[in-house]
Formats: sequence, C-alpha cells, structure tokens
Amino acid sequence: MSVNRDELLELEREFWSGDEAFFAENADRECLVAFPDMAGVMSNADLAATARKPNRWKNLEMKLKGIVEPASDFVVLTYEARGVRANGDPYAALVSTGYVHRLQGWKMMFHAHAPMPPAIGKG
Repeated sequence: MSVNRDELLELEREFWSGDEAFFAENADRECLVAFPDMAGVMSNADLAATARKPNRWKNLEMKLKGIVEPASDFVVLTYEARGVRANGDPYAALVSTGYVHRLQGWKMMFHAHAPMPPAIGKG
C-alpha cells in the first residue's frame, strides 16, 4: 500500500483542531504520546478526552520534514508546526506521528512534540 501524504497531513491538521469525536474515530485503541508535560500510553477514550475544549489552536502552519513507510500498514511523519494557542500564546514544535492502517483507515498510534522557540513575528 502506498501512503497518501496529503491524506495523512489532513488527518494531522484535524488532530490540531478536531473535537473529542474526531479523536475517538481517528486514534488507535492505544496511543503512545510524548509531550514535555505528558508521556505514556493513553487509551483511545483518554486521548479523545484531551480534545474537549473547542478552538484550541489558531493559525496552524505545518511544514513536512520527512515521512517513512517501514511497512505497508505503518507510517511515521515528522513536521514543523507553528500556531497560536487559544489563549493567544505562540507555539512551535517539531512533531512526529505514527499511523497504523486498520480496516477503518489510518489510525494515530504515536504522537510526540519537541517544542521549539516561536519565531519572532509569528503568532
């Protein structure tokens, strides 16, 4: 299976803005997450619960840095993300996400952020 990069990037964009139902539908049964303030394995329900607040991000920009497909049903992508939090604070990070292909489509099973300093004038 050849991965559709645009499809995965659209899923990524939706994970930044999607609601609890979107997370529940598009995350795998378990997801390994790595953030500065949160790391470990999360169930689908626990991960979906993190998306309860609407309008979490504004002005999201994503720049793909790389994508690998080590197996026909497994893909990892890395990109630079820049955006503005709901409270107005700028945010920038290198983000990596792993997807596994299930019968229902691509499901996020790994997600990590490595924060970077926001660029001057961004936000």
